[in-house]
Amino acid sequence: MPGNGAVTRSTLRQQIADALRDEVLAGRLQPGREFTVKEIADQYGVSATPVREALVDLSAQGVLDADQHRGFRVPEYSLTDYRNMIEARSLVVDGMFHALADGRHPAFKDPREPRVAAALAAVRRRGEEAQRAATAGDLSVLIGYDLRFWRELSTLFGNPYLGDFLHRLRVQSWVCAVRHLRRLPDPRGQLWSGHTELVDTLSRRDIEGSRTIVAAYNAHSLALIERLSENG
Repeated sequence: MPGNGAVTRSTLRQQIADALRDEVLAGRLQPGREFTVKEIADQYGVSATPVREALVDLSAQGVLDADQHRGFRVPEYSLTDYRNMIEARSLVVDGMFHALADGRHPAFKDPREPRVAAALAAVRRRGEEAQRAATAGDLSVLIGYDLRFWRELSTLFGNPYLGDFLHRLRVQSWVCAVRHLRRLPDPRGQLWSGHTELVDTLSRRDIEGSRTIVAAYNAHSLALIERLSENG
């Protein structure tokens, strides 16, 4: 049936995008690495169409850079880029907190309301998984849960545009940071693990406490990447 081909192509598109994103975030595809649609299609043994669509998707997410004449490549983000990403992330999150302080987010007005409590509990569970991965020094697992944590947390603020923008910034900052973090001989105890603390302060509508946690997180991340960059 015609519909089956569309579903298969869509599934292949997502699978290829997921696989390549994992390769970049794992640091196995190094910054500056170039490849073409044909190269990836041959690697996966599929047609060019779902590969091209997957690469365009990843380019839109900031995982890859697109070059009209040379194909695609892994971005070569600089330390200045990372500083700018942190600043942009801070502005987005602070805007969310500001709206929460003004009472514009019904989801946080009564954290005891069953639906709100269930959503917060789900986000907190993501945070617990991220914390365990950070404590264990498992960077690949941490990245996956951290992205899901912030994605689900931002959903509670009710503005999908802010949520999408924050997710893109967080993906880009991980792409930038991972090549430095992979050089840590033992990352245990050096990766941020304040996820559940942040959820708890937000549940109490403690805006200043939440801002303090995020500011400390950003300062910690920036200092770590700066140090690793200097030693690289």
